Amino acid sequence: MSRSSSSMSSGSRTNRRTLEFGRTYVVKPKGRHQATIVWLHGLGDNGSSWSQVLESLPLPNIKWICPTAPTRPVAMLGGFPSTAWCDVGEISEDSPDDFEGLDASAAHIANFLSTEPAAIKLGIGGFSMGAATALYSATCFAQGKFGNGIPYPVNLRAIVGLSGWLPGSRSGLSRTLRNKIEGSHDAARRAATLPILICHGNSDDVVEYNYGEKSASILSSAGFRYLTFKTYNGLGHYTVPNEMDEVCNWLHVRLGLDGSCS
Repeated sequence: MSRSSSSMSSGSRTNRRTLEFGRTYVVKPKGRHQATIVWLHGLGDNGSSWSQVLESLPLPNIKWICPTAPTRPVAMLGGFPSTAWCDVGEISEDSPDDFEGLDASAAHIANFLSTEPAAIKLGIGGFSMGAATALYSATCFAQGKFGNGIPYPVNLRAIVGLSGWLPGSRSGLSRTLRNKIEGSHDAARRAATLPILICHGNSDDVVEYNYGEKSASILSSAGFRYLTFKTYNGLGHYTVPNEMDEVCNWLHVRLGLDGSCS
């Protein structure tokens, strides 16, 4: 299940225009519908490949929504168009993050979840750049608004990030995030009660392990106290069955799903 590469942050910003998102794939629950999770693919991938993986998981009470990112010029690919949730450049903590692109993708994801029935528990997960977008959505939920100030519309109950990173994880931006959350009682409450699972292989040569580790540390220091960080020895930039087993068990427990994850 190797997925296409991503990077730590974005490079040069492209000229903004209305970007069309690709096809969305939906995996319907095989049992009683208790939760809906939007799952986000990595750079250059699409929703179809992950929908096939998720359909095979022993989580019959989850509806999976697997959208496809817009095709856009990507700086790290020399401007070559690729499916991407935001623009990304070289792997460098000094490069600017494409928050405009992230806000557009996070809003697209939230729109899917906002139409779900009131009793359904909502979550976001993803791999690589998809994980970065999921973690960014977690910070928007906690603050109650997207980076552009528009209110965040849904109540998240779970976030999963595999082989990814937290956008804006440079030191100055991380302090800003912590100050924003600590400065609001509601934001601090939302952050403290949102379960987050971050998994990363320590042999990842695309999104380096220390980026995932640092992202988890920044989120924890910002008030996300319900966070689990799992290290996978020898794992590169892909997923393996025991990692997906961990995701299954974690979601089953955190979302209080029926039956057992087996």
